[in-house]
Amino acid sequence: MDRFIIEGQNVLKGEIIPSGNKNAALPLLAACLLTEEPVILHNVPEIKDVQTMRNLLLTLGMEITEIGPNSLRINAKNISTANLDPNILKRIRASILLAGPMTARIGDLDLSPPGGDVIGRRRVDTHILALRALGAHAAYEIDKKVFHFSAPNGLTGANILLDEASVTGTENAIMAAVLAKGDTVLRNAASEPHIQDLCHFLNCLGAKIENIGSNTLHITGVSSLSGGEYTVGPDYLEVVSYVGAAVVTGGEVRIKNSGRQHLDMIRLVFNRLGYDWTYEGDDLIVPADQNKKIEPDLGNAIPEISVMPWPAFPTDLMSIAIVAATQSAGSVLFHDWMYPSRMYFTDKLVGMGAQIVLCDPHRAIIQGPTTLIGENLESPDIRAGMALVLAALTAKGTSIIRNVNQIDRGYERVEEKLTALGANIRREKGD
Repeated sequence: MDRFIIEGQNVLKGEIIPSGNKNAALPLLAACLLTEEPVILHNVPEIKDVQTMRNLLLTLGMEITEIGPNSLRINAKNISTANLDPNILKRIRASILLAGPMTARIGDLDLSPPGGDVIGRRRVDTHILALRALGAHAAYEIDKKVFHFSAPNGLTGANILLDEASVTGTENAIMAAVLAKGDTVLRNAASEPHIQDLCHFLNCLGAKIENIGSNTLHITGVSSLSGGEYTVGPDYLEVVSYVGAAVVTGGEVRIKNSGRQHLDMIRLVFNRLGYDWTYEGDDLIVPADQNKKIEPDLGNAIPEISVMPWPAFPTDLMSIAIVAATQSAGSVLFHDWMYPSRMYFTDKLVGMGAQIVLCDPHRAIIQGPTTLIGENLESPDIRAGMALVLAALTAKGTSIIRNVNQIDRGYERVEEKLTALGANIRREKGD
């Protein structure tokens, strides 16, 4: 496995352009299964998770041609059911996104359980219940360890209340409903930027989705979708990751095409940690001069940063915010109730000198500021892996981060972008 060698305490300066949103690119690629006509997608990030999704789609008969940097021409005219390799399916959580479009378009799919980051149990019940509500047969066959989806008579619109605001569950329901007969009302829908991207993309192909960006979507089914051309939006998780890299090193960085319309709540949270940024148009500018003082709650109480469904603070940025907090003066409690293993990476920060009390699997108290010391580390998942890169950038001395292929799943050319900003980071190839 590859590893990063990082010499810390280099101030980052310069500008970068974020890649396309990984969590949008994956459902958009899956959604191309819904149409027989060619589709062109731009700003598709060249990352491992996208490559894995492409391999799955090729197995189903999709034709994918690279027509330029980060641009793909896709043709799903001759797709069919296939025996998908369970070893590939378990590499990414997003493999479950094949269920909605394949059930709607072909009416049949067998799918082994999805994989993804090891951050706790990630249920798929919401997907099953939503597709059943649209008239599909959806069940898990325990003896075969496979999910079976079928809809020989097609799907029918329905009034659906999702049992949780699952991102991928919402995406599967949307993709299935756009080809269902009649109207669908999808309540308690997730509304993250990547879901908005999916809805806008499908409307570009002729779908009829209203109330985009809300938690109640109105979908009028159509008989077929056309081809089209669409550009994936910037990855707000990457944008904030580089904001974090700038603030922990005392740097000044311009992030072009930042997608500022999605950053308001995240900015509020970073303000509470003593950090801020400005805008010039859609460019985000992180100044070198930061307050770096945690803002207490009223009565000088320790503030709590808790994740919530969008548009609140997202769970995928919890690890980045924790590292940022280690460099601010004061105490703050972080609470991630969604995933029981999200906080476990904090022991690696403690090994670097951070003052962190892990209260339980969901809560941690950070006391800062502390000088971090370089350490030998291992990336446990995409987001924690990037957080460890930030910790190494601000640490005194040399850090080695192993298993950076996990980071490659979600970040495109991370070491090249950081090097361009002045970081001392290099990749060493492994087995």
